[in-house]
Formats: sequence, structure tokens, C-alpha cells
Amino acid sequence: MSRRVVLVSNTAWYLYNFRCDLFSALLEQGDQVIAVAPTDDFSERLSALGCEVVSLPMDNMGTSPLRDLATWRRLRRTYRALAPDVVLHFTIKPVIYGTLAARSLSVPVVNTVTGLGTAFLRGGPVQAVVEGLYGLSQGWPKRIFFQNPDDLGLFVGRGLVPKDRVARLPGSGVDLERFAPRPGPSGTAPVFLLIARLLWDKGVREFIEAARVLRGEDPRLRFQLLGPLGVANQTAVPKPEIERWVGEGVVEFLGETEDVRPWIAQADCVVLPSYREGTPRALLEAAAMGRPIIATDVPGCREVLTDGVTGLLCRVRDSADLADKMRQMAGFAPELRLAMGMAGRAKMKREFDQRIVIGRYLEAIDHAVGPR
Repeated sequence: MSRRVVLVSNTAWYLYNFRCDLFSALLEQGDQVIAVAPTDDFSERLSALGCEVVSLPMDNMGTSPLRDLATWRRLRRTYRALAPDVVLHFTIKPVIYGTLAARSLSVPVVNTVTGLGTAFLRGGPVQAVVEGLYGLSQGWPKRIFFQNPDDLGLFVGRGLVPKDRVARLPGSGVDLERFAPRPGPSGTAPVFLLIARLLWDKGVREFIEAARVLRGEDPRLRFQLLGPLGVANQTAVPKPEIERWVGEGVVEFLGETEDVRPWIAQADCVVLPSYREGTPRALLEAAAMGRPIIATDVPGCREVLTDGVTGLLCRVRDSADLADKMRQMAGFAPELRLAMGMAGRAKMKREFDQRIVIGRYLEAIDHAVGPR
């Protein structure tokens, strides 16, 4: 029996880049799959997978109650028209307002809290409002997935979600065949690569400050940024800042790419000094390809690596400690960096294989709708 499964996010980019294999798995088992998100460059790619794509405008940056009410109304209209058997929500506004819309129509829901976002990082009255909205909405879903134990514990501890409906996923998982190990680079000095949306919350400032120090000590060291500029986010790094750093010779800006594998292959170490994550895909992909990683000792990052074995942990918002960890990594023999990278690959196979994630989603859908 074919089921109508709707997946909703604040961007088509997110659905294509992080849930493409889930779409394929659902389509392969005969479900009718519908993607709902604002139109962007990846909407057509979702359609090419064989699913229906519904455009739904969403104010991703704003905190206006009127605009969020409009989002709720659009979602409710869409769900009424689509008559789904189950809806899967990803990213903050769909998780909150999509759930409220689905509840008003008695549509089963499976949610994924992919990260806590800027509101939880900055605190204050905005965080209080967001927590209130989570508490109001999250009593309805059949299952609520979290990507790290800290986020799960925070939500349960504050009474924002029912304890008996939560579960943890290893992020969105990683395709171990696509992200296969590559030979290490043969350069004379290590290359450190940061892959992320270029936001201050990703630790870009700390990366640049650390790079400036280390370049002063050894001009052969190279530091690279890979990711999109102009992201619709309150903490986006302005383009003139990037241009100034490049002009200073501190960093190379690689721009945006649809395939990170060549850039990971030419790097000796992938770095993410983020302030908080769900589970960062860039680190999973780097580890799967056999590269050691450096990340902050924060929720979402610390679970991806084993400190001293697959990479190094550094303190959050601390460029001096980040510089120290990159200095250590640069001083390791290539053979040691290779051994750390392959230990990371083994960890990905044990814990972060995307097949684990897809299986958990299929089970949750069966639970919400009933077996096929």
C-alpha cells in the first residue's frame, strides 16, 4: 500500500543535501513522497529524484509573530490539500509551526531537531519564546529525533518534549561508499580546511585568528574556507571580511561547491570550531574519507571524534586553544595523521553509517502510520 509521506524543511537545499537518500529509500519502497520547502536552486533536483515538490515561502531569519502565523497558515493549507499519511519536519520553523498545523488536522508527525540555532546560543527573551513554542507543539509528534545527547537531555530536562517519544540519531549519517578514503596529500606543510556555511557561530572568527598566529610562525601552513557566502542568517560573515582575510594572505576562500570530496582529499585536517551543532555533516564526511579532524568540545561536535585518537578537541570560542591544537596536528608525522584518519573512518562505520539513520526513519514512519 502506497503512503503519502511529506518532508518539510526551511530550504530545498537542506532536503536535497541531507535527506536525498531518505527520499530514495521511501520511493524505492513504493511511497508517494512530497517535498515542501521554499523554492531554491535545489527544488528541481528534488523533483528529478521522482518526488513531488511544493513551494512554500518561509521567513527563515525573522522573528515576527505575524510572519510566523502566516507560515503556520500556509503549512496548514498545504497539509489540508495534500492529505498526507505522515509528515516529517526538519529545521526549527517546520518543527514548530508545521507540527501545530498538522495537529490541527490530526496528521501524524515525526520531527527531527537538527540543531538549536542562534536563539539557544544567545539566550535571552527570544530563547524563552522559542522554548515556549517547542513546549506547545512537541506533545503531538509520534517520534522526535535528536542528533546528539546534549540537545535531547536539554529538551527532556526542561519539559519541552515527552520523554517517552524521543530518540537519538547519529546526525543525518554519512554515505561510506561515496565518501571513501583517499590517499593523503603530498604537500610539504599541512592544509587545514574549514567546511561550513560561513557564519560566525561556526567559529570562523576563531579559525581566522588562529590561522593568523600560525601563519606568522610558519608561512608554509595553509588555511582554507569552503562554503556559501550570503547565507540568510543573522550571524552570516560579510563578504568584505572574507575579501580582507584573503587579501591579507591569512586564508584561501574556495567558494561554494556541490562536491566537497576533492577538497577534503587535498586537506590534511578538517576543522570546525563551531559553537554548537546537531551533528555536523562536514566532520562525518571528512572522517569517512580518512582525514583527522579538529572540533570544539561542544554538543554535536564532541560525539563525532575521539579526542587524541581520531582528532583533537579544542575549547569553544578560544582561538588560542584552537591554534594550539592545529599546531599539534601540524607537528604530527604524516603517518600519525593517517592513522588518526583511518581510526575516524572506522568510527564512522561503527556509529554513523547513513543506513542506520534511514532504517530508524522507516521504523518511525511505520510506527506513526502503521505497517505497510
